[in-house]
Amino acid sequence: MISFAKQTIILTGASSGIGKNLALVLAAQGANLVLAARNSEELAATAAACTQTGGKAIAVPTDVTEPEACQCLVEQALAAFGTIDILINNAGISMLSRFDQVTDLSIFEQVMQVNYLGAVYCTYFALPYLKTSRGLIVAISSLCGKTAVPTRTGYVASKHAMQGFFDTLRIELRGTGVDVLVVSPGFVATEIRQRALGADGRPLGQSPRDESKGNMSVEKCVDQILWAMARRKREHLITLKGKVLPWVKLMLPGVVDWMASSAARVKKH
Repeated sequence: MISFAKQTIILTGASSGIGKNLALVLAAQGANLVLAARNSEELAATAAACTQTGGKAIAVPTDVTEPEACQCLVEQALAAFGTIDILINNAGISMLSRFDQVTDLSIFEQVMQVNYLGAVYCTYFALPYLKTSRGLIVAISSLCGKTAVPTRTGYVASKHAMQGFFDTLRIELRGTGVDVLVVSPGFVATEIRQRALGADGRPLGQSPRDESKGNMSVEKCVDQILWAMARRKREHLITLKGKVLPWVKLMLPGVVDWMASSAARVKKH
C-alpha cells in the first residue's frame, strides 16, 4: 500500500470511531495530521496517541457546523505544516426514529449541519490549497447515501446530499489535479448508533442493533478507506452488498424497499 508519510492530512471526526483509527494508522505511516472534533479531551488523547506512534499531530477542537471554525482549522493546518495534501471529511452524527414519532424537529437540522454542511465548509476553505498541492478530498459517506433506510430519514437525507455534492464537485474539479473520493461503508462497529439522536433529540445511549453481529470491524473499514485513498479512486462502496445495491435498486426498486424494511424491522402503526 502507498504510504502517506509526510503528507499533511486534515481529518474531521477524529476523536473516536473510524476517524480515531484512521488517525492512528496514518500517524504510524509518518503523516502530518491535523485532527478535528468537538470533544477536546478525546481529541487531545487521539493526538497524543498519534505522536507516540511516530507521526506528527496537532489537535484543533472544531465544530464543523460553524464556517469560521472550519476556516480556522485550515489556517492552523497551514501554520503548522505549510500545506494541505488531503482533506478527510469524516465528522458525522446519526438519528434513529420513525419520522412520525419525532418530537423534536431540530434533529434534522443538526444532522444536516454536521454531515453535509460541515463537509461543505471544510472543503470550501481547504480547496484553494488542495489545488496547489493537487491533493485529494475524501468524503466518508454511507450506504445510506445510496438507498432508503427506515428510521434514519434525517441521516439518509444528509448522506444523499453529501453524495450529490461531492459527485458534482468532482466534475467541476476535472483538470485541476484535485481528486474527489466518496467512501460508503455499511454497518461498522463504532458508537455512532449509541450516540445517534432519538425522537426527542437526545442521544439514545444504546443501539437498537445487536452490535456483536453483522458489523464490519473499524480496522477493516479503515484498511478499505486507505486502499481507496492510495489509488485515488472516485468512489468506494465497501461491502459486496453495497456494490450490488445500485444495480438491484435500478432494476428492482420494490425489492430493495422490502429488504430495507425487513432489515430495519419497522413496525407500522
